[in-house]
Amino acid sequence: MRDASSRDLLPTAGPRPEKKRQEAPGQPAEQQVLPMQLQIGDRFVDETGMWEVASRPYTTNAGKDAHIRIKKVGQPDVTEIRIWGEHERVAVRRG
Repeated sequence: MRDASSRDLLPTAGPRPEKKRQEAPGQPAEQQVLPMQLQIGDRFVDETGMWEVASRPYTTNAGKDAHIRIKKVGQPDVTEIRIWGEHERVAVRRG
């Protein structure tokens, strides 16, 4: 058993430093989500430009593939169905 004098010598934890934020205050942060967590209005960027989710995702192949209808930002007549594996993460901006 320790006496009171040895207890006073133990180091104590100080306050935690604040984390610095990287994103701008007016701009939504980018998030990594699973394809089934995509919502209408989410935006993401690939090699062909910026896309927006146009409908809710649905699955095929016993839930292993997620299909999402997307449309090109600025060109609403350009749409396609994108297929992701259920385990893949997608970087999106919510806003």
